[in-house]
Amino acid sequence: MAEKVQVVENKQVIFKGFVEGTPKETDLQVLVGATTELKPPKGSGAFLVKNLYLSCDPYMRGRMRDFGDSYIPPFVPGQPIEGFGVSKVVGSDNPTFKPGDFISGFTRWEEYSLISRTEQLRKVTPDGDIPLSFHVGLLGMPGFTAYAGFYEVCSPKKGECVLVSAASGAVGQLVGQLAKLHGCYVVGSCGSSQKVDLLRNKLGFDEAFNYKEEADLDAALKRYFPQGIDIYFDNVGGDMLDAALVNMRIHGRIAVCGMVSEKNLSDPRGIRNVFNLISKRIRMQGFLQSDYIHLYPRFLEHVISYYKQGKIIYIEDMNEGLESAPSAFVGLFAGTNVGKQVIRVAHE
Repeated sequence: MAEKVQVVENKQVIFKGFVEGTPKETDLQVLVGATTELKPPKGSGAFLVKNLYLSCDPYMRGRMRDFGDSYIPPFVPGQPIEGFGVSKVVGSDNPTFKPGDFISGFTRWEEYSLISRTEQLRKVTPDGDIPLSFHVGLLGMPGFTAYAGFYEVCSPKKGECVLVSAASGAVGQLVGQLAKLHGCYVVGSCGSSQKVDLLRNKLGFDEAFNYKEEADLDAALKRYFPQGIDIYFDNVGGDMLDAALVNMRIHGRIAVCGMVSEKNLSDPRGIRNVFNLISKRIRMQGFLQSDYIHLYPRFLEHVISYYKQGKIIYIEDMNEGLESAPSAFVGLFAGTNVGKQVIRVAHE
C-alpha cells in the first residue's frame, strides 16, 4: 500500500506583476488555500522546510521590474516572491539536510517551501544567546554586507570621520558600531527623531541627524564634519551622495551599498558633484556582499564575539504573520521600520 503523504495548507505571498514607481501593498497578494505535501518526491534530492522568519530588504524592489541585466533575476508574476529566510527542515530527500535542521538562505514567501537548490544555503546551529531571527539580519546578508563593505571597501583607519546613511537600518546600524569599535568618529543620517535618538543613545554613534529636517544637506554635513569626511557608507544615493561628494576629504572612500532613494524612480537623478572624485582623489566603489563570501567565517566569529560581549547590539522590527508581509515590505520605502525589518511566519 502506498504511503499516505500528509497535505497541509500553505499560505503564500504572490507577486502580481511588474511595478513602476513606489510599490503598493496591492502589488502583493496573500493567497490562502494553496496546499503542499509534507514529503518531497523520492529521488528529487529536494527537501521541505517550514519558514520561520523572512527578511524584508530594499534590494528586493529591483526584482519587481522586468529587468534582465541585473545581478539577480526579477520575480515571476503569479508566483511567491523570494528572499532570505530562516527555516526548519520538516521532510527531506537530501542526506545533507535532515528533518529538524535549521537553515538560512533563499526561500519563498510562504509557510512551507520545497527547496532543491542549495548553493546559497547554510545550516544554522541554534544558540540560546542569539535570536534565530538574527540569521536574516546581524548574522545574515545585511550584517555581512556591513562587515565586508566597511572593512574591505572602506579600508578604515583609526580616528577617521565616517558618515553612514540609512544608519538605523539593517546594514547601517552595524556599520556605525563597527566604525566606533575601530576608533572612528561616526555620524548617522536617518529619517525621524526616534531614529536619531536610537543612533545617539543606544547604538553609540557620536552624532545623528534627521535628513528630512535639513533644508541644506551640504550645510548639515559641514556642521557635523567641519574637517571633512574620510569614509561615506552610502545606502541611499541621490541628494545625500551629492552632498557627501562635496564634503569628502582628499583620498576619501565611498562604499556604494544601496540606492534606496532611487529605487522607485523610473528616471533616476544624475550626480552633479562627481568632479570631486578627481580633485580629491576619492575612491568610490560599488560592491556586493557575495564578492567577499570567503570572509564569511571570519565575519561570524568576530560579530558573534562582539555581540556576546555586549560590544554591539542589533535592532529588529518584527512583524507577526505572513499576512503582514506586504505592509512590512512597502514600509521599507516609507522608512516606517526601525531597525532590521523581519516577518515572523511561525514560532520555532
